[in-house]
Amino acid sequence: MKNTKEFRVTVSQQALDDLKIRLQNTRWPGEAQGSGWNFGTSEAYLKELVNYWLTRYDWPKQEATLNQYPQYIADVDGVNVHFQYIKGKGENPKPLILTHGWPDSYYRFHKIIPLLTQGDESFDLVIPSIPGFGFSDKIALTTEAVADLWKVLMTENLGYKQFYAAGGDVGMGVTKALVSKYPDVLAGAHFTDLGYPMGQEDPQTMSEAEKQFAQFVQQWWYSEGAYAMVHSTKPQSLAFGLNDSPVGLASWILSFGTAGASPDILEDAFGGRDELLTNVMIYWVTQTISTSMRMYKADAQAQWSGAKPLEKSAVPAGVTIFPREAQFPKEWAERFVNVVSFRRMEKGGHFAALEVPDLFAAELRSFFYHIN
Repeated sequence: MKNTKEFRVTVSQQALDDLKIRLQNTRWPGEAQGSGWNFGTSEAYLKELVNYWLTRYDWPKQEATLNQYPQYIADVDGVNVHFQYIKGKGENPKPLILTHGWPDSYYRFHKIIPLLTQGDESFDLVIPSIPGFGFSDKIALTTEAVADLWKVLMTENLGYKQFYAAGGDVGMGVTKALVSKYPDVLAGAHFTDLGYPMGQEDPQTMSEAEKQFAQFVQQWWYSEGAYAMVHSTKPQSLAFGLNDSPVGLASWILSFGTAGASPDILEDAFGGRDELLTNVMIYWVTQTISTSMRMYKADAQAQWSGAKPLEKSAVPAGVTIFPREAQFPKEWAERFVNVVSFRRMEKGGHFAALEVPDLFAAELRSFFYHIN
């Protein structure tokens, strides 16, 4: 491996002691009687979660879980990129890069690692932290710039002539950019979402199903889209509070991390209470909430400056839609990628790799091993 060194997650006791003090000294704002989750994150729920965080959550155990698979830091065109790299045990494993989104992290995929690295249909898994997230450099890049780094990571640092890619949320944008910009090295791509109508589409080119999807998305933005607007316009103003308060950080992530899940199944959407808190911890111990949000601003500035739209390529693409994800029609996906497989699942949500890992892993294996 070129320009690459081994890495382990190590959090000092001083940092953990500081976290405990901050959790214990939280100034709770109070909430309207009976408001529940209607005004944002429920204070009653968050108090219960913080008590669990203080008294039962075991960071050393979670740190050991994060370190159970090989991890590295690679210098990729001058950017330090953290990634897990797990070789498949099959006869001829396929190289596959998995890209996370916000408000999750590379930890999104930890449950599917053993499912995709065993057996005849296995993969060499590359699971990076997007720059500005987790243990990669604390810089905010555009989605396309991240795709450029992934291409270099896979072909130059790791030496693959061709590879496969999958991603959702922000990872969807990175994967879509790989499909468009590097069809010569990308052998196939898988998606769980493909972006949303933003009001710039010509209605005359949209099917009835696409128009209905656009109406749904417009309503969703008005009720749930506050995070994207803040991140795209004033991320630094929010960053001061979230970087200073672990409860504030958890509240922001939980409020917009449900992604279609009702509050009573919030923890299931992240794979469990420990998984939910470990995801928050990765942002907390690396102090990357600011740069992760700033990526939205970088993409917005690129769009405002008139960046050219990505062109559709012939790279074969598979699409799997889980029920607690925006239910877009096939023709919407076909606007952006060469859809050769389009499937709807009966359970699961935005964080399918955490919530229904068996289903998600089966979808990836089925598509990438049976494209042709």
